[in-house]
Formats: sequence, C-alpha cells, structure tokens
Amino acid sequence: MEDSRYSIEEFIQKTLQEDKHQGLFELETPRLLEINLNGQVWAKAGSMVSYRGNIKFEREGILEHGLGRLFKKALTGEGTSLMKATGNGKLYIADQGKKISILHLKEDAIIVNGNNLLAFEQSIEWDIKLMKRIAGMLAGGIFNVRLEGSGRIAITSHYEPLTLLVTPDNPVFTDPNATVAWSGQLKPDFITDMSFKTFLGRGSGESIQMKFSGNGFVVVQPYEEVYFSNDSKG
Repeated sequence: MEDSRYSIEEFIQKTLQEDKHQGLFELETPRLLEINLNGQVWAKAGSMVSYRGNIKFEREGILEHGLGRLFKKALTGEGTSLMKATGNGKLYIADQGKKISILHLKEDAIIVNGNNLLAFEQSIEWDIKLMKRIAGMLAGGIFNVRLEGSGRIAITSHYEPLTLLVTPDNPVFTDPNATVAWSGQLKPDFITDMSFKTFLGRGSGESIQMKFSGNGFVVVQPYEEVYFSNDSKG
C-alpha cells in the first residue's frame, strides 16, 4: 500500500484555508489573521501576507490624523506606521510569526505597545502616547497606542501572552520590553533600581521597571523586545 504521508495532497488538506465564519477578524492560524474586509481597516504597515478580492492599500497620510499626532510620531522616530486597507475581499496579515490575539472592545479602552499592535477597525479611536520619562534611556523611547471605543483590535505577542490582574493592594511590576498592553484606566509609573544593574547586560546601566497600581490588568510576553540604546548611560 502506498504511503500517503507527506504527500502534496495531505499537506494541502492540513494547511488549507478554512472559513470559520467568526466575523471581520478571525484567526486562520494562531499567527495569521484573516480579515473579511468589506470597507476599511487599519493594519500595521508591512503586515500584509496575502489577499484575494479588490483591496487597495495606502500608507497613512502625513496629515491624516492632524499635526498633534504627526508631532508625536516624529518624536518616536518611525512610530506606529499604519496602512489603510480598503475594499472587499480576504486579507491575511501577520507580524514576524508572533502570536495573535483578537480583542472585541465594547466601549473599552486599552493601551498597546506600538510594536504589538497589528490591526483595528475603523470605528476605534486611537492616539499615540509617549513614555517621555524613559525616552532618553531607550533607543527612540517606547511609544504606546491608546485604543478606545467599540470594535475589534488584533494584538501580537512573542509566544503566549500572560495577563496579570492589578488591584489596589497588589500592584504589578513589569519589564517595559516584555509589556504588551494594559487596561485604559491604569497609568504606569517608571522606577529605576540600580541594585539590578549587575544582573542586566543593558546598555542603559539601569533596570527600568513599570509599576501598575489601581484596578485593571497588564498583559506581558515571555520575551523582551530590546529597545535599549547602547550609547545611553543611566
């Protein structure tokens, strides 16, 4: 009997695109997002893997979101580069094989690290938030995007994300480079701990930590995106 394992036919069956009828955003795989586009969405520039149908892509216009956001983008270097996908069809996007999570906001607000934002519906209001206090210590600083309103967003993480609940009597401390997102009502403080400097081979010479107090949640990933600049000394 002929061994059918590893045949092209078997490979196609295992990897074939499948309609799950989950709506606008659906996870085709844990690392590939399918957008059933009928209108317009915002996505991370350069995230398009494939599409079918009639879809047009445009880079974010320089003045599309006003001078205020343009100024903040200039301060963050490249900032969050977005592209607008418009039309009808199926759009597949990904970001360096990172794991994708879909969140359906219902008059909620969430802050997402700019590197972890993959896509969001046009109905979502957004604004760039700078972490000014540590901008000088990190390469270009860390910037975040506040997303608010009702609609779907997609965020990414290196490997599986972990969500930590924050309560008034139990604050949470995180490494900025491993912090993916947090609930909109939280405002992190930044603290430096010189006692950690010998444990960290960082160019900054300091351990910078984020402290979250109050009521809410923080999402972290088991991986550090390294933003520390080599020429910044603490």
